[in-house]
Amino acid sequence: MKVIFDFLLEFLTQFFVNGFFQIFKGFFVGLVEMINLPKYFTIFGEYQDEFAFWQWLIAVIFMLLVIAVFVGVVWLAVHYIRVAIRLRSTKVLPQDLVDEIARLNRELAKTTAEKDRILGMRMRQFGVENVPAELESEQTESEEDKGVDTSQSRFYKLSEIDEMYANYTGPQYPYNDEISLSELCYMFRNFACSRLRLFYEIRVIRLFFAAFSTTRLIILQGISGTGKTSLPYAIGQFLRNPATIASVQPSWRDRTELFGYFNEFTKRFNETEVLKKMYEATMNEDIYLTVLDEMNIARVEYYFAEMLSILEMPTRESWIVDLVPSGWPSDPKHVEKGRFRLPENMWFIGTANNDDSTFAISDKVYDRAIPININTKGVAFDAPDTDYLSISYKHLEDMFREAQDKYKVSEETLKKLDILDDYVIKHFRLAFGNRIVKQLKEFVPAYIACGGTEIDGIDYVLCNKILRKFESLNLGFIKDEIDGLVVYLEKLFGKTNMEESKEYLARLKKSF
Repeated sequence: MKVIFDFLLEFLTQFFVNGFFQIFKGFFVGLVEMINLPKYFTIFGEYQDEFAFWQWLIAVIFMLLVIAVFVGVVWLAVHYIRVAIRLRSTKVLPQDLVDEIARLNRELAKTTAEKDRILGMRMRQFGVENVPAELESEQTESEEDKGVDTSQSRFYKLSEIDEMYANYTGPQYPYNDEISLSELCYMFRNFACSRLRLFYEIRVIRLFFAAFSTTRLIILQGISGTGKTSLPYAIGQFLRNPATIASVQPSWRDRTELFGYFNEFTKRFNETEVLKKMYEATMNEDIYLTVLDEMNIARVEYYFAEMLSILEMPTRESWIVDLVPSGWPSDPKHVEKGRFRLPENMWFIGTANNDDSTFAISDKVYDRAIPININTKGVAFDAPDTDYLSISYKHLEDMFREAQDKYKVSEETLKKLDILDDYVIKHFRLAFGNRIVKQLKEFVPAYIACGGTEIDGIDYVLCNKILRKFESLNLGFIKDEIDGLVVYLEKLFGKTNMEESKEYLARLKKSF
């Protein structure tokens, strides 16, 4: 046994001590000898006395080359060590990437499901009955699943309205259901004069109330200081329901400026005063006015785009906006599944100045609104003291429907408008359009019921809805056609009629 142990000891000593160890020993001995500066100085000292000039030069060059080689070897060693460390530290990266990709896929799936749900909701609003099942699904992960406390209201201002109207039994002042549109116009004019010392032309008041029958957006435009903002303010006072004044800012870009936004961090919806008034309007039958003051200081088609689309829906049941993605048990009672139906008794009144600090209002907005020009100040007059008035929006709309039956636009007038439409298309490449014809059939009867005449109502719609579009044309090419249009208007409607349209065309011609 001793013999084999002696053999193994001698054999392994030869392999490891005399062989393997000598490799490392030789490497480190060689490394030490490579940087043995005293040895280099000794060698240099033995030969320096015998060097000629050119030999000195060669010696210095070789010394620099040796130093460069040594530095290069050290740099390569350090570089490969760093690469090896970096490769070793990134071995866990693939699993991290897999986890991140999985998380992003889950978020993408949630976003796609929410997009499909909103698309299905829009399809239902437009009357589509067979909505695909995949577009009906709700979000799979509820707020409770996320650990969010849904027992606290996230609509603080709207919840206050719920509490305010918890015991509501009816209006504080009885509604007057006997008044007519003509009486309404004269009564308001006398109220504004006697109580507020504000003076308005009866024609402007008739246009304003007649516009209520046609659209939910009325634009008051003209020079500054003519009472554009004070008119809806005075009507709000007259109806015992002050108008909400929303001062438009240049930074307004989207619908959040009107409704507010949901804060994901605080889990609270930051409501605007406009949304609060909208919600309050759903609780009663009062008439509500919201004034978008200086509405074109920002682009109307940006922040009011969704409202323009929703208010064009064929039925009022489709006047729905999505405030939040899902519903909470603590949400206000008129916010169902995060959706809110716009009130039927609110009108939006925009005031607009046309100067260098404002944007031009697009045709998309003008086509859906009724513009009223106020370019003169009302003349002071004496009026009897007139009290406030309480009237429901339902009675107001009943008067509009009655006017459409009683003062329906005559077939003769509609035929004349068709003839005029063909003339305008031929000479100016413009058309009336179905929307404008519909507005005319609603506006003119209401204007007559307010005390105006049919021809004046048609004149106003024609001037402000059709001829206004001439400004977007090349005036230099149409100036020769304007005189012919004036003659054609007189031929169709008489020389003493359509004065507003003819005055507008005259001003347009002077601007060449």
